[in-house]
Amino acid sequence: MLLNAAAPADAVRLLLSCCHSRRWAERIAAHRPYPTVDALLAAAEEAGYDLTGADLDEALAAESSALPHPDAPPAARTALRAAHAAYESRFGHAFVISLDGVRPGERLDAVLAGIRSRLGNEPEEERAVAADELRRLARSRLAFTLAQGLTHHHQDL
Repeated sequence: MLLNAAAPADAVRLLLSCCHSRRWAERIAAHRPYPTVDALLAAAEEAGYDLTGADLDEALAAESSALPHPDAPPAARTALRAAHAAYESRFGHAFVISLDGVRPGERLDAVLAGIRSRLGNEPEEERAVAADELRRLARSRLAFTLAQGLTHHHQDL
């Protein structure tokens, strides 16, 4: 499914899979067509900076703390579950982190280190960090989704 050609409801649905803020998704869908992937990604990032507190709450509520490392050793999965639980207890939402640029073998350590370091943040500081990570996640999810729909023969959106 190519974003520019998609029906409005389909475009919003695709965008919500990248960041679950309805206002964010509707704003990006409403400004189609995008001339390039880079223009779309820039618009997505800009819209991410305009999330209100309620938009951020909506997006964070949809994030899952499901363990992304099913192949990790049991002790590591236990540590990760405990870290996620401590984070959610302190901040009231799932931990979000963008792992762009982190090698697969280092992701578990990056998540654990991220949770541990961010547990010391004050709630308002952590909301700002979580919002930034959510923007980065949305951008990488959108880029990945678009890449799945594009062939190497053309770069249409």
